[in-house]
Amino acid sequence: MKIGKYLTLFCVGGSAYVGLELMYRGRSHISMFGAGGLCFLLLGRLRRRPISVPAKLGAGAGTITAVELATGLLVNRNFAVWDYRGQPGNFLGQVCPMFTALWVPISAAGMALYGWAEAGLDRLSGHQSI
Repeated sequence: MKIGKYLTLFCVGGSAYVGLELMYRGRSHISMFGAGGLCFLLLGRLRRRPISVPAKLGAGAGTITAVELATGLLVNRNFAVWDYRGQPGNFLGQVCPMFTALWVPISAAGMALYGWAEAGLDRLSGHQSI
């Protein structure tokens, strides 16, 4: 069940990320599904770390920013997916401080959703989450 569980969680995260983009921009890109799924799995691991909540949220925002940068460098070379070149403090037009700050509350929501989804999947399979 472990692979199926993580695949399901990946899909929940990918769908949530695409959903956020659709609400915010009215469009998304298939790469955002993969980035969102990866971010969600990483947030799930981060939520278990024995560190303070502010540290988790800061690390979550940094994680999402790093995944966004990597995704951008791979699939957004022509800025057809997103373009932060006009934003203050942007790095290569792929990430910027404004969105990194936005990832803090998104990290909180993502960690909470991960815990809820994981507990539900564990209940369905008869296992218990840590």
